[in-house]
Amino acid sequence: MFADRARITVISGKGGDGHVSFRREKYVPDGGPDGGDGGNGGSVIFKVDDGLNTLTDYRHVHKYAAEPGEDGKKRNCHGKNGADIILKVPEGTVVKDAETGRVIVDMSGDTREYVILKGGHGGNGNQHYATSSMQAPKYAQPGQPARSLDLFLELKMIADVGLVGFPNVGKSTFLARVTNAKPKIANYHFTTLSPNLGVVDLDGSDGFVIADIPGLIEGASEGAGLGHEFLRHIERTRAIIHIVDASSSEGRDPVEDIYAINKELHEYNEEIASRPQIIAANKIDIITPDAEDPIAGLKAEFEPQGIEVMPISAATGEGVQALLYKVNEMLNDLPKERIVFEQEYDPETEMKFSDEPYTVEYDAAADEYVVEGPRIEKMLGYTNLESEKGFTFFQKFLKDNGILDELEALGIGEGDTVRMYGLSFDYYK
Repeated sequence: MFADRARITVISGKGGDGHVSFRREKYVPDGGPDGGDGGNGGSVIFKVDDGLNTLTDYRHVHKYAAEPGEDGKKRNCHGKNGADIILKVPEGTVVKDAETGRVIVDMSGDTREYVILKGGHGGNGNQHYATSSMQAPKYAQPGQPARSLDLFLELKMIADVGLVGFPNVGKSTFLARVTNAKPKIANYHFTTLSPNLGVVDLDGSDGFVIADIPGLIEGASEGAGLGHEFLRHIERTRAIIHIVDASSSEGRDPVEDIYAINKELHEYNEEIASRPQIIAANKIDIITPDAEDPIAGLKAEFEPQGIEVMPISAATGEGVQALLYKVNEMLNDLPKERIVFEQEYDPETEMKFSDEPYTVEYDAAADEYVVEGPRIEKMLGYTNLESEKGFTFFQKFLKDNGILDELEALGIGEGDTVRMYGLSFDYYK
């Protein structure tokens, strides 16, 4: 089964924790800190694989996690970095935040590889926190935590031209005749259950890529039938070939069919509907000779609107080459750049870390509670505790960072002393 959408969860690797240890050497009773740093966690990386054309693999496995980094060790030993996880996708896959639908990255054009979630940095060992006033720090930096992101993957095919039209008008027959594609062809509705891509080679030109989009029906833009499932695949096309059954072999009116399909395109996406379009009036080989000329009727209706009508027979090949050269001429007049969906959401800038270390301990000898760490030291450095406003701000900082909860967990009571870098406070709720 063709799979062009999937929902998955990706998890970056947690950074390894920094280590707390001290040198223990003969004749060195009070060795300095020698805790090593934690390793970095693995990242989650998307990569284009030209051998893939569906998202089938992601329909069966829904969770992907990179490896965590190892914790640091004593004697300044660095923890091992966690391995990245690489997720291979077909070109044209658009990766979105599943919750908001915002685009994170479009895996097409120049974007062949993209780091969607960086692994957490490993934490610093306690050796980094030795200062003249704190020569034996008993804290180290924790590794940055793993981060999880729910993603929606959507494949939007890379093609220059999209084929649209009602079921059974001959799109698959046309594609098989003009390209190297091998679509299934049969005389029943909705033969095409997945989009087909084919490359058109023309003498004297670079050629172009055509996508056969499964038959649209009225209501497709609102989810009716199969059409809604595949409209996304014409979002990148630069031009549209609109194939109709000019012979009315199934009793349909080709003029009404064209208006019906264009209405669906307008309701799905106005910008797509406004792209250059050529009408391929197919099945001219079975038009009844004594009937009213349907080609003349189509030309009279649509050419005043700037839409050229070209008669063809996909079955016999009549008129097909002329149509292809006309489409190629149209493409040469259009911008060459392929449509790439712009980034709307960057997890790296919107998912922040806060990982400065601190410790909360009870010093039984001094009968004091001691709070230390770089985060505390920095806050004390730029907070004016002499002012009521500054002291209130500092209390809020202690509460928001869970420090007051940790003090209470250690059993602190009313009037007990809390020491922070030479400053002492009485604790009151």
